[in-house]
Amino acid sequence: MTADRPHGLLAWQHDLYPGNHTRRSTLVLHILSVPLFWLGCVSLLAAPFTSPLCALGGLGLPLALVAQGRAHKGEPVAPIPFRGPGDFVARFFAEQWITFPRFLFGGGFARAWRDAK
Repeated sequence: MTADRPHGLLAWQHDLYPGNHTRRSTLVLHILSVPLFWLGCVSLLAAPFTSPLCALGGLGLPLALVAQGRAHKGEPVAPIPFRGPGDFVARFFAEQWITFPRFLFGGGFARAWRDAK
């Protein structure tokens, strides 16, 4: 599949997702790191209204990013390169909040686990 996105980011990402998540180690890492990312986002958003220490929870964002980046290096199909910083942010947030949950709850995770290399 090419880097073109004729149907938008979410459809494009959803179509490519199974091919970039074929190893069990990648799947396990995502099932652990996506909730870490969610908690990091929520912690940062809550920090101004709660304790500033809550912002430490924001460390989940870079930890999830690094963990997933390392996992993808072991995949046989490399992710399509980012077009720039804005594309990186859009794709990463879309993957964490929309594409991975769709993959998980739509049966893609179970299929990938069954077919994992």
